Amino acid sequence: MTVQQPLPELNASLRKLGLSGMLTSLESRNHQALSGQMGYCEFLSLLAQDELLLRDNRRYERRCKIANIKGHKTIENFDFHFNPKINQRLIHDLATCRFVREKQSLLLIGPCGTGKTHLAEALGFCAVKQEFDVICTTQSQMTAQLQTARATHTYGKKIKQFAMVPLLIIDDFGLKPLKTPEDEDLHEVISRRYENGSTIITSNLAMTEWQQAFPNQLLGAAILDRLKHRSEVLILDGLSYRSRQFEKKKEE
Repeated sequence: MTVQQPLPELNASLRKLGLSGMLTSLESRNHQALSGQMGYCEFLSLLAQDELLLRDNRRYERRCKIANIKGHKTIENFDFHFNPKINQRLIHDLATCRFVREKQSLLLIGPCGTGKTHLAEALGFCAVKQEFDVICTTQSQMTAQLQTARATHTYGKKIKQFAMVPLLIIDDFGLKPLKTPEDEDLHEVISRRYENGSTIITSNLAMTEWQQAFPNQLLGAAILDRLKHRSEVLILDGLSYRSRQFEKKKEE
């Protein structure tokens, strides 16, 4: 049986309408329809599904790019056996992203190497897969970007970007003491996000030490008050995973 090729006019129309998913699969779907005596509605339904799949994939890729999450740190490959005190039930509940929908925050606290960044990025990846926009950054990166934005007169736009994203991940809070106006920038971001979005913060500092990171103690107190309210606090205590890997290599 000779397969009729899709009309050139149809290809041109799909291209003009921006239906590249349909355009890409049109020839194979046409062949499938002719060989299987497919009905018109079924043929059109399959083409529509191809278009939707392509658009979903593009949105997913866009979210991954914006989030700056590579996806290699996941809940599935997190080593719960290394730190058995970690509340696995809580982690798996967080992975449902209910906390993002409810605009709650998560504070991950513990020594270096206990898995804070891994869990933060893994939860961010869960959010991306569930179609939430995410930004993953560090305290130093975020404050540097805001300072650059202030110098280039794009401060309002950059603040809005950090304030409006459904999930903001700030890694390594307090690793370096904040300077003025970095503390003011952080206050602006957290204040705008308060009860409007979810924030994950990781820190090596105990919460009792957080205020020491702020040059303006009153400003620091205001930020911490907002962060603590309606937040889940997860303490990761134990040995460093990286140190264990280093010791294992020495023994090999």
